[in-house]
Amino acid sequence: MNGTIVLNRFEMGDRLGAGGFGTVYRAWDRRLEREVAVKVIETAAESGPRIQREAKAAARLNHTGIVTLYEFAHHEYGREGGRAYLVSELVDGETVRELIDRDLMSDHEIAEIGIDICEALDHAHSREVIHRDIKPANLIVPNGRGGAKLMDFGVARLTDGDDLTNTGDVLGTLAYMSPEAAEGNPVTPAGDVYSLALTLFEAWTGENPRRKPTPSLTLRAIERDLPLLADLRPDLPPGMTEVVDACLDREPGFRPVIEDLGLALEEALPELDRTVPGDDRKISGLTSFADGGLDLGRIACAAAVCGMVATGMIVSGQADAASVGVLTIVSALLTLLRPKAGFLAGGLLLAVWLVVIASMPGAALVVLLVSVPPALLIRGSGSPLALAVLGPLLGTLGMAPFLPLLAALATDWRDRAVVAVTGLFFTAFAESVTGRTLLFGKIEKAPTGWEDSVSGAVTGLIVPVVSSPSFLLSVAVWAGVALLVGAIVGWTRQRSGGQVREPLTVAPVGSSRVPNA
Repeated sequence: MNGTIVLNRFEMGDRLGAGGFGTVYRAWDRRLEREVAVKVIETAAESGPRIQREAKAAARLNHTGIVTLYEFAHHEYGREGGRAYLVSELVDGETVRELIDRDLMSDHEIAEIGIDICEALDHAHSREVIHRDIKPANLIVPNGRGGAKLMDFGVARLTDGDDLTNTGDVLGTLAYMSPEAAEGNPVTPAGDVYSLALTLFEAWTGENPRRKPTPSLTLRAIERDLPLLADLRPDLPPGMTEVVDACLDREPGFRPVIEDLGLALEEALPELDRTVPGDDRKISGLTSFADGGLDLGRIACAAAVCGMVATGMIVSGQADAASVGVLTIVSALLTLLRPKAGFLAGGLLLAVWLVVIASMPGAALVVLLVSVPPALLIRGSGSPLALAVLGPLLGTLGMAPFLPLLAALATDWRDRAVVAVTGLFFTAFAESVTGRTLLFGKIEKAPTGWEDSVSGAVTGLIVPVVSSPSFLLSVAVWAGVALLVGAIVGWTRQRSGGQVREPLTVAPVGSSRVPNA
């Protein structure tokens, strides 16, 4: 169509792209003397209402994050169909699809794009327009000016008008479609939230687990739960990954609204790395450990859990090598898969063994006290809990006061406090049990036999430790130091452009998103 004049005004130029809903050309507006984009859609007979829907949806919207529609025309040719023209703002830039494929975005830039699109979708949803086809190819980043823009309302739905599709119709791109949309159920704004979250998931990990070679394989993938972003990228801020993972819930009613996703991205910006990976490798954790998906944080946590379980069993004096090996291996495997769940499982397995095999319910109670609350309270992947288990070892070396400094490396401020206080509990209980000075020097040694009963553990160990003035003061000091140092690290990272990253919460080895790769 190069050189063709359409609508007596627009001189068609090079083709910019094509998809299932039309072909887009660069064009020259001879009346206003500006470049525009013209989308040409070959329409089937009686498809005019659906084409008009896109124009009507786009015309409602006036937002910097949405490509502006200038003009619309549709010509019916009879039974053979017709042709529609949508003239819109021309945005020179690259789509997020292109940027993902070439690995050209930093973690910080991905979040900025997400914020721009959240604002655009909030505007659209407030005007009762649902996009229904959010995907990387429909997000464009202009060259050198402005933020990301949302384009292509080809399958948009107007929530206050007649829906031109029936229940059972499936419109959009299958690999980015929400589960309810893939099943042909009515789509709400929660569907756009899901698709945007999945786009961000792909940008941060390098892969969309839903994208398969055939539609049938894609449908099967949609039926399976997605891996957690928090597990694949434990170096990202836990508060943000928690919201993104919630947006990918299979049930639309459980997903956060678009404003909540945007707020989570904004709050995480200061902590996000500005380094561009610069290669096309993917997150190997999406496949298997055999593919090289080694996560240093998980390995450290698995080693710590193994140490906790093995020490508890050996100190009891009633463990054989086989039982120690079985429980530690099971705990390690669970921790490598899910650090938080593995830490919890390790504590539960050890407690059950202490009750059933060793007949030490008091010791089991103490183990539950130092393992269950931290696993439930920590918000990130759980890998930093490895630091807490180091408390007694650091105390033996005379280095226990360094633990809150290490706890400050956790990405979430709440996790810093959890790790510091948990490490203090480990250290204080170990000091009382062994009678050795690990930190305080003022906690009395627990009486003989405390481990044989719950009451003995409570009166002989737990209450004396937690009521000790030195312990109570240390709780406040350790948590405060972890929070203060963590805040300083975060401020330094923000000032330096995000180059400083936590060494114990890194992405899988071999990933393009390993910090400072």
